[in-house]
Amino acid sequence: MPGDVIHLNVGGTRFSTSRQTLTWIQDSFLPGNLLSGRILSLKDETGAIFIDRDPKLFSVILNFLQSKDVDLSGISLSALKHEAEYFGITPLVRRLVLCEDLEHSSCGDVLFHGSLGPPCPPVPEILEKKPVSQSTSNITRSPQHTTQAHSRSQSMHVNQAPPRQDAATRVTSCFGCVESRTSFRNVQVDKHRSDVLGYLNPLKVTMVQGHHNWICISYPHFVCCFRMKDSTGWHHIWSSPYMENAVDRVALNAKVVAQNQENTNKMVAASMGSFVQLWLIMDDGSSREIGMFDLSVSVDSLFFIGSQLVALSQFGKIGVWHSMTQHWQIQDVIPITSYDTAGSFLLLGCQNGSIYYIVTELYKDPSEDMVTALSVYLTPKTSLSGNWIEIAYGTSSGTVRVIVQHPETVGHGPQLFQTFTVHRSPVTKVMLSEKHLVSGPYGEQDDQQVFIQKTVPETDKLFIRLSSNGQRVCVISSVDNSSIAAFCVHECEGSNRMGSRPRRYIFTGHTNGTIQMWDLTTALEMMNKSDGEPRKGGPTPEELMKLLDQCDLTSRNTTPSISPAPSVLQVPMGPTVSYQSSRPNSIAMDSDAGEEDGNYYPDTIVTKI
Repeated sequence: MPGDVIHLNVGGTRFSTSRQTLTWIQDSFLPGNLLSGRILSLKDETGAIFIDRDPKLFSVILNFLQSKDVDLSGISLSALKHEAEYFGITPLVRRLVLCEDLEHSSCGDVLFHGSLGPPCPPVPEILEKKPVSQSTSNITRSPQHTTQAHSRSQSMHVNQAPPRQDAATRVTSCFGCVESRTSFRNVQVDKHRSDVLGYLNPLKVTMVQGHHNWICISYPHFVCCFRMKDSTGWHHIWSSPYMENAVDRVALNAKVVAQNQENTNKMVAASMGSFVQLWLIMDDGSSREIGMFDLSVSVDSLFFIGSQLVALSQFGKIGVWHSMTQHWQIQDVIPITSYDTAGSFLLLGCQNGSIYYIVTELYKDPSEDMVTALSVYLTPKTSLSGNWIEIAYGTSSGTVRVIVQHPETVGHGPQLFQTFTVHRSPVTKVMLSEKHLVSGPYGEQDDQQVFIQKTVPETDKLFIRLSSNGQRVCVISSVDNSSIAAFCVHECEGSNRMGSRPRRYIFTGHTNGTIQMWDLTTALEMMNKSDGEPRKGGPTPEELMKLLDQCDLTSRNTTPSISPAPSVLQVPMGPTVSYQSSRPNSIAMDSDAGEEDGNYYPDTIVTKI
């Protein structure tokens, strides 16, 4: 009967109310299941229906059912919303969702700079395998959318490549559009990427790279480029044909300087296993495939030094495509465990504990430990003297050393300057700047170094912190609640307007294919103006618990554990090799260094220089 009195025992606390109070929301848990007898109810010794829930939260819900009033004093908003969802109190859930929106704006707050929708993925085609020449003359136009032995190998090209789409027959229709350079410093071995993932989620962003006012986005089976203009903002310029094998690495060069080419041309490279595919992109979106090249072993890192494309493998191979000669050249070296670029130099940290300028040994670690992380800093060149070269490196034993070379001592090799033994596990990342040496996460060679903390694998939040002291700069939350799959910090050039200056952005790639942009320059300025206020670091216990709501923790390894695990620090056994360090350099580098992007790890050691 509507006037019946219902007695409830919720978590040991007894409540009495009318049936009418509990049943005025027809689709809730109480009238639809418990009181109707659809589910078996348990009663206590007094005959009250027992419900094993939190009595404090239930009292707030019962008060809402009685008076439509909500008292949030001393109540966790998320906990109350979770309880209201359990009981199916839809009107209360809607009110609490609006309250949560006060803390998290759907438009992304003042730091949110914009969002780029996913491009239409190219349609895969069934093609026969064809011989691949060094270059092709096929021109395509993509539609624009707003929004070890140190022995020398001969230059070679791929005679046969994986099946790929002919540029002249590319189909531009799309199906189902839905919503740190990577280096050996991290010794990341992620070669076993499953192609199945690409078919399940063809628009999940896997990598984001930036160079000048261009960004390159990698998806499982294609890559695309966006460009920023002062007048029109960011818009889609070019998408690659469908690639049958999953894309492992991408590289972008937005300023190509070569013979018989205009400076407006761009280069994009993508690696798939041991193959590297290279395109020349024009400003109007047209493209020309330069060629596909084979390193013969898996490509672990791909980047540009000036207008030259460099592919590295930890098995001890370097592949270089020379923009002047248009040739692909392979060099065998000692197995590589880290690298860095400085100007036109490529320095390699190797398994035998030495640092090489390609094949010339510059320095050998006193303990002969494996060089697992490497960072080079060139001081500004003056009229009185040349550059000071400062090199910081980390080893497999956890040691961090700084070596220097004066302009007056050129030819004598770098000298050991400082040693730090603050790590108990292999060093996965170092970054040396004018003021700081950061070992642990990724930092940029700027006055204000930042690192990005992604606490759990599937999350829509990133914690931006200063590398120098760990203080929090800001928290980025996806505006559409989609998980963040990739990210990078990149500085874009200022516009031609008076007073404009370069600005640093954080680009986040999401599982639904979108790219979201965040103004890091403004975040740093806001932080500097808030002196005197208490500052947080990483996630608080409350924030961490909220992040872990959708995660399952395992006891198979420590949580958190170092990334990567020590087991991947051992370079896989490759072909038998011999060492001939007297062999002269056989790969020459020129032009300027490329941009730097990387991965981020939570443990940090900061040393004042």
